[in-house]
Amino acid sequence: MKKLRKLPDAEFEIMKVVWANQPPITTNIIMEQLGREKEWKAQTIITLLSRLVERGFLRTEKNGKERTYFPLVDKEEYVQFETGDFIERFHENSFTSLVAALYDGKKLKDEDLDELSKWLREKRE
Repeated sequence: MKKLRKLPDAEFEIMKVVWANQPPITTNIIMEQLGREKEWKAQTIITLLSRLVERGFLRTEKNGKERTYFPLVDKEEYVQFETGDFIERFHENSFTSLVAALYDGKKLKDEDLDELSKWLREKRE
């Protein structure tokens, strides 16, 4: 796994659009899917894309006047990194602490615990 760093929220929003589309992706696609919702100007999106290229999350190619972007980090890889970082920082690498916090905070229902129990049994087999 590459050495990943946590993305700022705005850059993560861009990556979610990149991951949701078949590469390559263009600034126009991102504007259509995100720019209007966030009220971002094209220059803001271009700046965020440039940062993502610098951070190693995207690579870019110039096709005429337009740039296209390709993901270098897949969604699953980044989610795994973020989840591991979260559990380490907030739960001292304790899965039990994470589940307890979710359950005590009413984020997990009994059905969720049943599903988790089933998943754990399957992982042991």
